[in-house]
Amino acid sequence: MLCFVDMQNLVDNPAFIAIASLGIAILLLGVWAFMLERRIKKLMAGKSAASLEDTISENQKTLKDLLAYHQNVEEELRRIDLRIKKKLHGAKTVRFNPFQGTGTGGNQSFATALLDEDGNGVVLSTLYSREKVSMFAKPVVDRKSEFELTDEEKEVLKN
Repeated sequence: MLCFVDMQNLVDNPAFIAIASLGIAILLLGVWAFMLERRIKKLMAGKSAASLEDTISENQKTLKDLLAYHQNVEEELRRIDLRIKKKLHGAKTVRFNPFQGTGTGGNQSFATALLDEDGNGVVLSTLYSREKVSMFAKPVVDRKSEFELTDEEKEVLKN
């Protein structure tokens, strides 16, 4: 019974409670620090990098390479876009009879516009008669020509 009374006095002593609380806190902090250190070691150990710093450096280099590749792709797309604008964008043909009302010919004559996206190119025209076929080429800039255009040529340029 003496032991129980001594224990009761010990538990009632505020200094003992403070020391016991401090011991428990130190024990919990030690366990927490051990677990934290294990997690940090896991984080630092990479597959191909020796440390977290190496991994970050590797990722930065990869990101720089990716950004450089992205810029190259954008430049190439701009060049391709400029080239496409210069290519044939559309072709429109109108067939007509230049000798309407005379009973000759038919819709054998035609006017064709071959233009790029900016409206630059050429208008090809033919005049068909039984005796001969004549062909004309007129350069076009911004859907206009410095040469006089027939109604059919103007029509193909509108479209």
